[in-house]
Amino acid sequence: MAKITLDNLAHSYLPNPSSENDFALKELNHDWTDGEAYALLGSSGCGKSTLLNIISGLLHPSQGRILFDDKDVTHAPTAERNIAQVFQFPVVYDTMTVRDNLAFPLRNRGDDPKYIAQRVNQIAAMIGMEDRLNQKARGLTADAKQKISLGRGMVREDVNALLFDEPLTVIDPHMKWELRTQLKALHHEFGHTMIYVTHDQTEALTFADKVVVMYDGRVVQIGTPQELFERPAHTFVGYFIGSPGMNLFDATIDGSTASISGTQIDLGAGYTPQTGRTQVGVRPEFIKLSTDGTGIPARIQRIEDVGRHKIVRLDVNGQQIAAIADEGANIAADTNRIVFDPKGINVYADDWRVQPQQEAA
Repeated sequence: MAKITLDNLAHSYLPNPSSENDFALKELNHDWTDGEAYALLGSSGCGKSTLLNIISGLLHPSQGRILFDDKDVTHAPTAERNIAQVFQFPVVYDTMTVRDNLAFPLRNRGDDPKYIAQRVNQIAAMIGMEDRLNQKARGLTADAKQKISLGRGMVREDVNALLFDEPLTVIDPHMKWELRTQLKALHHEFGHTMIYVTHDQTEALTFADKVVVMYDGRVVQIGTPQELFERPAHTFVGYFIGSPGMNLFDATIDGSTASISGTQIDLGAGYTPQTGRTQVGVRPEFIKLSTDGTGIPARIQRIEDVGRHKIVRLDVNGQQIAAIADEGANIAADTNRIVFDPKGINVYADDWRVQPQQEAA
């Protein structure tokens, strides 16, 4: 296990990058705590796999350093970093049995046969392959092969880090939750530093202690699932985390009041004057429907009953927004306005969250 330090790290696939836009991974400085589970979350092309491959040694950064426990490993080959990596598509030895595939990393370094047998059986139970240990990998399905890859990545107990690059892509949906739970249990038991790349927010939020949200080659926020939900540091985080994502309203801010579509809204806190594009972000959970003439004018377009709650789709001055109502809520036909819960309001200037200066009186 290791603390992973990213020091002035950036990478471009161009030979002579001349501007920030030429970098697939923009400058990053951060310490990742020894023994924590992180998820790199973002849409395709945001830089997740680039960062993971730099950590693993498959890619050398254009600038900066990477350190394991303060030891510079920037130019160290993968084999010297003592990491295990599981890729999106299964990598197994088809001519070997499941048992031999799982045992390979331990045999390769000369571990005691009794320990190998015990560890292989433990991992096989964890991935649900106990009854197939003597079967050749060649005839197995893609999801079974990926479980072997996961098991082989987890079989060593003393690795500096376990790296997972979208490992559940080929796994049947009914198995995904079980394997995520098993990975989480392994982390709790052995305390490995784990880094898990995914574009699936459910995978990230259920697996990780801290989620690293990436957008356009940049880390825009690192935080717990609760922090990402309640206080998104960037509008992309608000949009990407949550279903539906955060609603954004163009606004003019004056102290503790915002003007949205000509309506004055209490922000619940005071803000200094902002330049650039100013927006108010409110998650659907913090929007309430109103019939008493207060709030922002809105028109219901449709109601989606998703079982646990209802998603109310509304038009606000030509903008499509969402509100969430309780499953048993009786939504009045004359609903024509929305109001915000002040504790769920965030203010953004040019997409970045603005810290309130004072609580409103």
